[in-house]
Amino acid sequence: DGSSGNWEVIQFATATLVDIDTYDLSLRLRGQAGTDGMMPDVWPENSYVVALDGKPQQIALAASERGLARHYRVGPAGRAYDDPSYTHLVEAFDGIGLRPYAPCHLRVTGSFGANFQCSWVRRTRVDGDNWASYEVPLGEAQELYHLRVRDGTGAILREVFPTTPKWTYYAAFQASDGVTAPFSIEVAQVSDRFGDGLFERIEING
Repeated sequence: DGSSGNWEVIQFATATLVDIDTYDLSLRLRGQAGTDGMMPDVWPENSYVVALDGKPQQIALAASERGLARHYRVGPAGRAYDDPSYTHLVEAFDGIGLRPYAPCHLRVTGSFGANFQCSWVRRTRVDGDNWASYEVPLGEAQELYHLRVRDGTGAILREVFPTTPKWTYYAAFQASDGVTAPFSIEVAQVSDRFGDGLFERIEING
């Protein structure tokens, strides 16, 4: 949408021109490179589309410079910075290349008055394409998750930080929280370099 942090990476096999500035994309894959955790159902009209051809390079920023507003001039590399073709921007980048991907396959089994068993599968930003390995690399200094229980209004009833991809919502916890249906459970992986990653969420209706 033009902001520094709200974007999605997509892939497609073919693009067919069907009208003026209008393409039909086929065999499309959305939410690549971990952007599935924040992609909208539909991008609004007039959103930007940028072709990634392998040429853009990462901007070298120290960890201490994350979140700080900096001045940039963007334009053709073959022209001087004061050329009219250049655009002046002030941006503060959060370093979302370090953000953990949202966990997947979040499941909850059980019922009120008994224990709810929660489990999920960890994903990774680092070397995750080796299909021969039993488990993808952790990619972080430690395995840690941020799990939240929310009521039907979105208010947080409980927060815990499991160190394994599972957690039990005991009946005693439910009674203490006063939880009723519907409620939701959401979980994110935590990075010591970034903080909370993107949350995966599941709603329990009874």
